[in-house]
Amino acid sequence: MPSSPVRRPARPPRRRWGQWTAGSLAVVLLATSCGGWAMLNGVSDSIGRVNAFGGEHERPADDGLTTFLVVGTDDREGIAESTLKEDLHAGGESCHCTDTMMIVQLAGHGGRATVVSIPRDSYVDIPAHPDQATGREVAAAKGRINAAYGMGGAPLTVRTVEQSTGLRIDHYLQIDFLGFVAAVDAVGGVEVCSAKPLKDEYSGLDLPAGTSRLDGAGALKYVRARHVDGSSDLGRMHRQQKLLAQLLRQATASGTLLDPARLGAVTETVLRSVKADEQLTSDDLLQLVTRLKGLSAADADFTTVPLAVVDHQVAGWGSTVLWDAPAAKALFDALREGRPLIDRPSPLPSASPVPAGTTAPGLIRVQVLNGTGIQGLGARVDGDLRTAGFATTGTPSNAGGTALARTAVRYDPAWDGSARTVAAALPGAELVQVPGQGATVQVVAGADYRGVAGAPATGPPSSPAAAPSPTAPATPAVNAETGAQISCP
Repeated sequence: MPSSPVRRPARPPRRRWGQWTAGSLAVVLLATSCGGWAMLNGVSDSIGRVNAFGGEHERPADDGLTTFLVVGTDDREGIAESTLKEDLHAGGESCHCTDTMMIVQLAGHGGRATVVSIPRDSYVDIPAHPDQATGREVAAAKGRINAAYGMGGAPLTVRTVEQSTGLRIDHYLQIDFLGFVAAVDAVGGVEVCSAKPLKDEYSGLDLPAGTSRLDGAGALKYVRARHVDGSSDLGRMHRQQKLLAQLLRQATASGTLLDPARLGAVTETVLRSVKADEQLTSDDLLQLVTRLKGLSAADADFTTVPLAVVDHQVAGWGSTVLWDAPAAKALFDALREGRPLIDRPSPLPSASPVPAGTTAPGLIRVQVLNGTGIQGLGARVDGDLRTAGFATTGTPSNAGGTALARTAVRYDPAWDGSARTVAAALPGAELVQVPGQGATVQVVAGADYRGVAGAPATGPPSSPAAAPSPTAPATPAVNAETGAQISCP
């Protein structure tokens, strides 16, 4: 879905806007990997700086890993109204908050990364802090995690994340929205895949089913969309992760970053759009390059903080989300200890299709859609499949359209073995091929659903965000998937 290039407004001023999301991080990291290491000596002078660790307060202990907090702020100043409305299909008032927040951790030995999306409406404790306008101390209180930035800038944002997760944040990145658009254009666009058409009048997204190549403005619409289905912000975060994984996969597969001219263009674009903490030095960047050189999409784990309640109403805040405390603790404990979220037998099962009928349920990513008007059915099916050992997303949504009488299992033919394992657990389900869907198997629950074969009987509909039980010592009680599983086949 090509769109016209977006021109960056004259500088200064240098502004931040939060709708570019995770894809920006991909460009930042990819531009510094592979053949780009020779270009990084001294580039720290070109990066905008922000004091992200100011103030005296107790911080989590150093765990020996490298953990980034990546945020995008919803500040629209400095962007022409015509650019917002016509080119980017965005408008409205800025909330002066973080619109996107991700934790990105690199394993101590390199060669593996973990990306955790934090829902922006997470209802958490915000530490005591000085008021930015008056300097008076503001008492600690609960609020949405994305409001911490407006209350105390980057330092309070970092403190809030550290206090909520128990993780030590080593570096902070704040990435320019227009820089993301230009950087995606610089790498020749990005392919995205969808099993069904995606349309969102609010973001301007209008994609057909299958595989589409997007330029920077189109990619922005893809990661901003919140109204394509009932999953709202949770679905948007998953699309952000898919775009990040796809950029990583494209870069390592095509060799684009080994081309000095193209790499130079990407690097120059990215450096104009990044703000980083004052402690990030040229030596840090060079060490980062060394650790990322062998990273592929299959080596990256993606997940979202597990949720217990997705519509927790709070006076003064409106709708918020509550974390699933035990599952979230398991996730952050695993990160702090440097454990992977996904066990990787050799050879890596998620990197390529496996023979029909041999795929273990725990290796199969399943997205559940409610194809009926029966309230709570999607959550029930998701819970039943998870109990049976399948790696469900934990965020079922409504399929829309005509109500289905028969449950359907939609799958990419390249993952035939995964689909047959899922179908075997759903007696009477119809197998439907969807070329280009990727590794995730979709289960569209019909009116005939009576349970999962071999699974314990279910009681009332389970929470759509209930966490699964751990299946192996290295895997916490959260749903996670590799970049190879969520990128295009």
